[in-house]
Amino acid sequence: MPPRSELYSSVESFGQPRQSRAVIELFETFIPYIALNVVMLMAVQRGHALVALALTGLAAAFLVRVFIIFHDCCHGSFFPSRHANRIVGYAAGLLTLTPFDKWQRSHAEHHATAGDLDRRGVGDVWTLTTREYQAATAPKRLFYRVFRNPFVMFGIGPAILFVFGNRVFGAGATRRERFSVHFTNAGLVTVLLVAHWTIGLPTLMLIQLPTLFLAGAVGVWLFYVQHQFEDVYWARRGAWEPMRAALEGSSYYKLPKVLQWFTGSIGLHHIHHVQPRIPSYNLQSCQDAVPAFQAVPPLTLRRSLDSLRLRLVDETDRRMVSWVAVNGDGGNVRSNEIRR
Repeated sequence: MPPRSELYSSVESFGQPRQSRAVIELFETFIPYIALNVVMLMAVQRGHALVALALTGLAAAFLVRVFIIFHDCCHGSFFPSRHANRIVGYAAGLLTLTPFDKWQRSHAEHHATAGDLDRRGVGDVWTLTTREYQAATAPKRLFYRVFRNPFVMFGIGPAILFVFGNRVFGAGATRRERFSVHFTNAGLVTVLLVAHWTIGLPTLMLIQLPTLFLAGAVGVWLFYVQHQFEDVYWARRGAWEPMRAALEGSSYYKLPKVLQWFTGSIGLHHIHHVQPRIPSYNLQSCQDAVPAFQAVPPLTLRRSLDSLRLRLVDETDRRMVSWVAVNGDGGNVRSNEIRR
């Protein structure tokens, strides 16, 4: 691993947002997404609901890309202008039902604490260690098992998060965070009222809900697989190293080119955690130019599916393990099964 200062120096030039490229990214993303919604609306109004549903997957793919732009704006990395980042971020937040300032804060905490076992709980996926699971009460174990079920995590979970969780703010929220929640909620109510007076709420729901739920499931999957793989880096606060957390605690999710484009190269997550100020459209160039990033083992699409079986962090072996690694009778870790 190169010295921290050397790695920061090597990525410095890639952390400069480009106005012209950002505008192209906007046109390539927002215009097709809006056009698809118009086509889906026309199809439903002409009695061809199945045609609209057939376009849901493509619309969801573009909505994922809208969220990546939102994500970049939250880091202030999409445009050179801070003001432009906030305007576009708020607009993208309306489309993805995500309050800009609220999400910006929780995501910043995620970057500051990723891989730190003593600072879990904000902007991450709920993850217990094997010891914590052993010491948990039966109801907590059951709730944790239900939460970690793929159907709940990637099905019900995204729906609850984007439709309900993003509608409220927690205690201690700043004035900006509260405003962003109120602004997004007001925008959502406005859309519902306009739809009620024009196309009708059932039509809106038929077009938007499947797209939102599918895009949400993909988004949660991407976030999950970026920090939940077998040999992911975890450490207690005293031993936690930010650079190791970035390079070893964030996956290099190597996707086919078309999927990489739709996901805004966010699979190059090891680079993003080293320097969040690098725009998504500069990540691949950075990967190609810096040997330290090329040395990170890639996580392929096929191998990433194995992460679905991982549930707990084993601090002794420093890896994530499955339910198979825990006895059903008392929760004792089977060391021989952990290493499978």
